[in-house]
Amino acid sequence: MPKRVDHDQRRREIAAAVWRLASTNGLEDVTLRKVAAEAGVSMRLVQYYFGTRHELLVKALEILNADTSAQVQEQIPEGATPQDVLRTVLLAMLPLDEQRRTRYLVHLAYFVRSLSDESLAGEFRDAPPLLERLVADLIGWGQAEGQVPADVDTFVEAELLLAAVDGLQTAVVLGQRSVEQTIALVDRLLDRLFTA
Repeated sequence: MPKRVDHDQRRREIAAAVWRLASTNGLEDVTLRKVAAEAGVSMRLVQYYFGTRHELLVKALEILNADTSAQVQEQIPEGATPQDVLRTVLLAMLPLDEQRRTRYLVHLAYFVRSLSDESLAGEFRDAPPLLERLVADLIGWGQAEGQVPADVDTFVEAELLLAAVDGLQTAVVLGQRSVEQTIALVDRLLDRLFTA
């Protein structure tokens, strides 16, 4: 009887090899051959699942983002308030443990590469508006629940929160802020917003 292959699992294993390489040496080190070696599969199999190097890079990032989104949704407790949900989203973006640190470094590698690779930049450019919209919607939900003042501009606050998180990401990776300090700052930012 032929062996059954879980194609989604195989794609994830190959994508994880991309992430490991990207988080340690940047995207310059991500070639089909190196990804195959890192994943313990043939280069032909990498090409079968992903095609070109560009498609591999794009799909690996899509898988990472989808996995992150699923993990965030799993962490949201039943009956969570808008502030709870927004806190979960923001903390998921911060490199507070090894998994999130790797994810941050992978995103950073993609960002650096997108500065000189227009085709990759096009793929990368759409992410911030989607994230801003999500955060703004969560703040708007807080307004609807009477937890955020009605006169707050949800998009401005979303931009400010995401800018703060961007700065905190670097500070955590460099060891300038501890996990505890970082979480306390996020909580303080949210407490100032959710004041109604």
